[in-house]
Amino acid sequence: MPSTPGIAVLDYGIGNLASAHKALTHLGADARLVTDPAEAMGAAGVVLPGVGAFGRCAQALRATGLDAAVNDALARGAPFLGICIGFQLLYEGSEESPEVPGLGVLAGTVRCLPPGVKRPQMQWNPLVRRPGTPSGLLDGLAASPWVYFVHSFAPELTADTVATCDYGGAVVAAAERGPVWGTQFHPEKSGAAGLAMLANFVAACGARPPGR
Repeated sequence: MPSTPGIAVLDYGIGNLASAHKALTHLGADARLVTDPAEAMGAAGVVLPGVGAFGRCAQALRATGLDAAVNDALARGAPFLGICIGFQLLYEGSEESPEVPGLGVLAGTVRCLPPGVKRPQMQWNPLVRRPGTPSGLLDGLAASPWVYFVHSFAPELTADTVATCDYGGAVVAAAERGPVWGTQFHPEKSGAAGLAMLANFVAACGARPPGR
């Protein structure tokens, strides 16, 4: 069996995951795309990307058995990062695919963006931090970093929310509960700010990249 990667990027056949993996390796992290759940067991950190539809991603994750890698990471308290649909999968379910359950790691439902706005939101947008809410993801970043979004749905606002963006109202952009972090935006496509967030995740995994 191949050696356990420092950071396992779960590849469950839902699209191009190369950008997230490439960004992590650019930071000096030992990150690998894994398709076999056994390869991710015991990893120092796990990243769950996702593009497309909630239901398709949830079904693909379970069909490949990589949901076991998610459960292993959560049970061990390993740093975990969900990106875009991977973030949405952490919730109980989504209005997009009401018949398909999410992972239920975070309480709440993923809902359609507010009426009156263009869907999807496909643009750069500044984050609005929730006052008094510490964030490992955003540690060391500017007050309102600009990040890149591509989505039509987002989780509802809960106690786990650490940042929102303004898009027809407050839209959840990031959430954290202990070692579980999630971003509705794409940090791997968000320039220096996104790389700084990924560097924070790499550091949380115990593999601090050079210069951090």
